[in-house]
Amino acid sequence: MLKEKLKTIIENAINNLAKENKLGALKSSDEITIIIEKPKNADFGDFSINVSPYSRIAKIAPQQIASELKIALLGNGFDINVVGGFINFKLHNDFYSEAVKNILSEKENFGSNNFGKGEKVLLEYVSANPTGPLHIGHGRWAAMGSALANLMKKSGYDVTQEFYINDAGNQINNLAHSLFIRVLQELNVNINFPTDEVEVKNYYTGDYLIKTAKEFIEEKPDELEIIKNKTDYDEEAKEILGSFAKAKMETEQHKLLDMLNVHFDNYYSELTLHKAGKVVECLENLEKTGHTYREDGALWFKTTTFGDEKDRVLIKQDGAYTYLSADIAYHIDKLKRGYERLINIWGADHHGYVPRIKASLEAFGYDSNALEVLLGQLVNLIINNEQVRMGKRKKMVTLEELVDEVGVDATRYWIIMRDINRTLDFDVDLAKSKADENPVFYVQYANARACSILRNLTKPRLNIEDKTELPPLFTQSEIDEITDNSLSIDISNLWNCSDVEIQATKNIIQMIDSFEDVVINATKNRAPYMIAKYMQELAADFHKFYSAVRVITDDKKLSKSRVALIFAIKTVLENAFDILGVSAPESM
Repeated sequence: MLKEKLKTIIENAINNLAKENKLGALKSSDEITIIIEKPKNADFGDFSINVSPYSRIAKIAPQQIASELKIALLGNGFDINVVGGFINFKLHNDFYSEAVKNILSEKENFGSNNFGKGEKVLLEYVSANPTGPLHIGHGRWAAMGSALANLMKKSGYDVTQEFYINDAGNQINNLAHSLFIRVLQELNVNINFPTDEVEVKNYYTGDYLIKTAKEFIEEKPDELEIIKNKTDYDEEAKEILGSFAKAKMETEQHKLLDMLNVHFDNYYSELTLHKAGKVVECLENLEKTGHTYREDGALWFKTTTFGDEKDRVLIKQDGAYTYLSADIAYHIDKLKRGYERLINIWGADHHGYVPRIKASLEAFGYDSNALEVLLGQLVNLIINNEQVRMGKRKKMVTLEELVDEVGVDATRYWIIMRDINRTLDFDVDLAKSKADENPVFYVQYANARACSILRNLTKPRLNIEDKTELPPLFTQSEIDEITDNSLSIDISNLWNCSDVEIQATKNIIQMIDSFEDVVINATKNRAPYMIAKYMQELAADFHKFYSAVRVITDDKKLSKSRVALIFAIKTVLENAFDILGVSAPESM
């Protein structure tokens, strides 16, 4: 990387000067942070550093530090000028040529780094009840989670993606009871859901169970005979219909997630926690270690001991476990499976739940900092410039309907391109449009443009003067040589052109070279949206480059160098698309 290479040269120079006592009181053992930035005025150079912060340690003026550094840094492949406490660097062309070669040599590995140092991470997201279709909120967690997994893997983490199935509790009973009604309705039995507003909340009244009822009638003739003969919903109906409905809902959810390019390594059932006795084991451990007490017939967890605002119930008066009980067992199980870091993506309405889980980790002797929780805000659908209240709308209330409407790529990109901490306004009409204002179209068109340039290299050309056909500038074998033998390519011809073309070329190289920095920064902040933001900027710079610089010229050596640059740009775009889980179309 340009900045990394420059930073190493500066660090070595400061270290040597400190050893020679040329930087006042600053010693080689002193820790200083070198921040490399782009000057506000491009005429000053490509990059700059401010040495003023070092004067506090060196106890000499910034100008003196800058002057000593300027002398020490001469002859390293860049021009230097000093303005006050700022040192400005104008890199020689070789720096840029090497940056392009580096990208071409690393190909799909460009941007990969070892920031995570192999740390084992369990990334849990979506975690939906198997009681109905996934909603758009689930889609946000799904796209963000899978992109974050890709991002962290790129940065050297060992990531496992897990879907936690909330299949314990009364919701499966409610699902089975609701399907019981739908099946009987399909059999023309006069039965309906309760009309009482409170009681009907214990049922799933959506039309999606009509389809499930029809499937049950068609696929389970023996069980259907049992259900037909029942006048009331009972335990047998619960067992038959509950397992069928749950399996159908899970299949539909998995199918949609696969379509959305979201692929989990594990599907972990909450019910298995109870069946394996892990919930009971955890609560017994908490009791033995004195972290619980009984009051009013309930078992309470002393979460206030660990900073929570109040204690929490683990077992209710009627003997039923709270959701917290299973969640504690689940998170302890994660750590027992050998994961060093736990990352959860939850809805913002779960913010109060975070200290409870962290308290449970501390109660079991684990570091609560092992748990990171990303809280995602809501998604607002915008249609015809108006916000749609999804709960009242018949169309597009589910994730599947949104994907059908705008496509997988647009759904993923739009969901990922905003910080998860901010509410997302999803403009459906714009997401479907083929206009530069549509972010996903804009970046995909940049990749398609790069591919179009490369395709045209081996096609006949038109002589502008006499309109005659000229032979292709390159053969396919010559094009293949550029990517297959990247280290031997002479990129120096990039600079045999006008000042305007040179500046446009340097600008785009700086942008593609910065990709690894962006990957690391996005990983640190658990922020895939930074990759989408970077892609917008890269696409804009590429479109400017395309307007300023002709790739196919009469100068074959210059054209060959520019072809190599186009390959490098395309490589970075595709690597970024890969992180986001969005396709990189070759034509549009």
